[in-house]
Amino acid sequence: MGMMIRNGTDVVTFLHEQHQDIEAAMRLVVTTHGVDRAGAFVALRRLLAVHETAEEEIVHPAARRALGNGELIVSAHLHEEKMAKEVLAELEKLDPESTAFETRFAALQAAVLVHAQSEEKSEFQALAAVLDAKRLERMRKAAEIAESLAPTRPHPGLESATANVLVGPFAAMIDRTRDALARKS
Repeated sequence: MGMMIRNGTDVVTFLHEQHQDIEAAMRLVVTTHGVDRAGAFVALRRLLAVHETAEEEIVHPAARRALGNGELIVSAHLHEEKMAKEVLAELEKLDPESTAFETRFAALQAAVLVHAQSEEKSEFQALAAVLDAKRLERMRKAAEIAESLAPTRPHPGLESATANVLVGPFAAMIDRTRDALARKS
């Protein structure tokens, strides 16, 4: 027992913290302009790619098996995630300073917030209630691997192959993060 238990060793707390990071990143896209907005949008897409991959590879499969209505809950969340990916693909083609971008982004932001709240209530908290602490901690470690593959704030001069996982369109970021996670686990 010599190891210090730090706050939030379970996957539920970890994903909740990621949701907070995503909300903050979305606010940054809205409140910045020019090159800052373009950078904020890339950072947001990186966060979303890491988070979605962790959910799809680690959380959703566990929810399907462990929750009585898991299949229904996960299907609904996957549908919402697919719609968000489609909007992101549209946003990637637009000038971040355009009214079209701002309008579509506001819609995405609202949808992502509702989606996050729904996941936390119907999926994350439900999993926390039925899975034991050890399992939730193992799931967190797997989610941390996904996050470490994709540094959202790469250090200058330390650009690595893993940092390059998250360049280009969002769909490609998701695929590369998933591939890298499969190789690590």
